[in-house]
Amino acid sequence: MNKKITIATRASKLASAQAEYVRDLIKSLYPEFMIDFLVIVTQGDKILDRALAKVGGKGLFVKEIELALLHGDADMAVHSMKDVPAEMTDSLDICSILKRHDSRDVFVSNKYSSLDELPFGAIVGTSSLRRESQLKSAYPQISVKCLRGNVDSRLKKLDIGDYSGIILAAAGLERINLGHRISSYIDTSISLPAAGQGAIGIQIRNDRSDIRDLVASLSCIDTELCVKTERIVMKVLGGSCQVPLAANAYIENGNIFLKAMVSSIDGKEVIRSNGSVSIDNWQNLGESVANDLLSKGAYKILHSV
Repeated sequence: MNKKITIATRASKLASAQAEYVRDLIKSLYPEFMIDFLVIVTQGDKILDRALAKVGGKGLFVKEIELALLHGDADMAVHSMKDVPAEMTDSLDICSILKRHDSRDVFVSNKYSSLDELPFGAIVGTSSLRRESQLKSAYPQISVKCLRGNVDSRLKKLDIGDYSGIILAAAGLERINLGHRISSYIDTSISLPAAGQGAIGIQIRNDRSDIRDLVASLSCIDTELCVKTERIVMKVLGGSCQVPLAANAYIENGNIFLKAMVSSIDGKEVIRSNGSVSIDNWQNLGESVANDLLSKGAYKILHSV
């Protein structure tokens, strides 16, 4: 096997931190390997004046990176699993999912310690329809406005006073040593996380068995089962950034538990479902919960967005 590996990654500080983390894990196991990065500015990073739902959804963050894998320009790619669409080309595979960080959303503000403290008309920024719809449902008195850009640019817009607070992923802030900016963690009953949130995945071409074997030991089985379960909900419901859809799973005492949610954008109609099975039957849980959402009326919501 060639001792030189190229990792494809987005150009953001968070993406770079995650790619460097994977590099360091590989180097700790195989110090003889030379590892470099192919840094790619994706369409999702370039289009900052419109909500993702209006310009193509999550695939905008991975398309160019996947092309680099397919063309042989990189040996592997490192992704935030919440950015990876449920459907991908048959030539590619997520071969390893690392131990999950905190999957929750967080509230960040310079004036308020929690969402409960926000006054009537307070402006909260987010780029996610999932977060927007749940915020509108739980806090109808606030105003939710689109906020795009990397973590640093979002924090700058908060700091200059454009927003009373913003919603981000806990894992993203903590991975770039900005955990001190978190005002409060949002309970999943208020903002259920996106499928895959908090988890890092390694993507390869299917024919790269050498890379698959190299990173196999980096995978966390519990995280992998949870993320795969969440992504089944996405796949059944056709989930993307264009749909207010959430799915979050966890494992406890030999069972896997799953919560999922579909909402209208205005937050006035929220459909929830949950379920649990033994770990041995995890493959059935995602589809079961997704079908329960459909039976409760999720299809109508999904096709009205």
